[in-house]
Amino acid sequence: MRNLVATWAAVILMVAAGVPAARAAEPSAGGEPSPNQSPAHWFKGNLHTHSLWSDGDDFPEMIVDWYKSHGYDFLALSDHNVLSEGERWIATHDAKKPSLSMAIGKYRKRFGDSVEVRQSNDKGEEIRLQPLSKVRTMFEAPGKFMMIQAEEVSDKFGEKPVHMGAVNLKEVVQARHGNSVREVIANNLRAIEEEADRTGVPAIAHLNHPNFGWGVTAEDLAAVVEEHFFECYNGHPIVHHLGDAQHPSVEHIWDIANTIRLAQLSSEPLMGLGSDDTHNYHVTGMNRATPGRGWVMVRAAELKPEAIVAAIKKGDFYASSGVTLKDVRYDAASKTLSLEINPDGDAAFTTQFVGTPRNFADSGKTPLNSDKVGAVFATSTGTSASYTLKGDELYVRAVVTSNKPPANPSFENQKQQAWTQPVGWALENSADRRKSP
Repeated sequence: MRNLVATWAAVILMVAAGVPAARAAEPSAGGEPSPNQSPAHWFKGNLHTHSLWSDGDDFPEMIVDWYKSHGYDFLALSDHNVLSEGERWIATHDAKKPSLSMAIGKYRKRFGDSVEVRQSNDKGEEIRLQPLSKVRTMFEAPGKFMMIQAEEVSDKFGEKPVHMGAVNLKEVVQARHGNSVREVIANNLRAIEEEADRTGVPAIAHLNHPNFGWGVTAEDLAAVVEEHFFECYNGHPIVHHLGDAQHPSVEHIWDIANTIRLAQLSSEPLMGLGSDDTHNYHVTGMNRATPGRGWVMVRAAELKPEAIVAAIKKGDFYASSGVTLKDVRYDAASKTLSLEINPDGDAAFTTQFVGTPRNFADSGKTPLNSDKVGAVFATSTGTSASYTLKGDELYVRAVVTSNKPPANPSFENQKQQAWTQPVGWALENSADRRKSP
């Protein structure tokens, strides 16, 4: 995680439009490409996707075909507690999978003779689920599209679900459980890190959809300080992104957790990822977990798994549910966060600069009940926005909202958004007084 701190301290984050054709060169501290720096590109990807290998309702090839044809640069199939490897067959007649016949019909029409079928004595006709190794040969193109092997390590404490994304794995990670929600998070995070160390393949671990089943609270997320990433937006319609009368929204969880970390635990803030959490590919509608709802834009030197992982660890990414950004930069000298939004026809944009002031507890309130936590410091409209820190902020992040709805909304009255990462923070009480820009 020190790489993330070093990057935010040394580099101005520059974000390009969320389509494959839009690219940007890595800037120097002055905002222009340095002669000694190799060009960096911006890649669009989804890190949370399910297939028939677990509880998704379509074949891996069909899913990958959708994402590649819709302009994504990379995709991770992240099925529950399994990697798509080895030999696996499913019965073509399964009453528990009502959309399976539809999926098989589309699959056979699209891939024809490459569909593998056999007859089983006890299950009748079976169809093979292709492993990632085969799917890669069908879709990957150097510099244009790639797959990242991943898993959703799905665990729980009591009835509370605790799911973690593990991106760029070589071997499956077994859920480790624990005696509390926090222990479950810590144990599974440790398992993912140990797998990466053992295999020598760098991986990213991130907490998924904290409000799903109301499983993970802001305090839980703050307390496991070894965790550095979580989903600030997940497109599944049942993950309670907006919270309810008794539970904060996922965005407010982000602010509560980061306030606790910075003000009380002297720990680095969480970075926010966007994802689809796709399960359904045949029936559309707001109550289905369909593709194209959330993604990350990642700046990397090349389109390779290790480069994407390294860039995320450095904090070189933003999350989106529709808004794309031309440029985001934080100038450490002037302490100014600024961004440029990619125009979208006649769309109007509102940018809010959100954070927590250092005096949030002046009235004796805690991060859980202070109305200053996740406060809006400033608001601007148009395709350009900037905020200069005054020195009394724990951190600042930006959220951009369009007046246009997403093409595929996951809740009523949803608008397209983009979320940048927290900047301007400092760990005043830590041993080495680490700081962001």
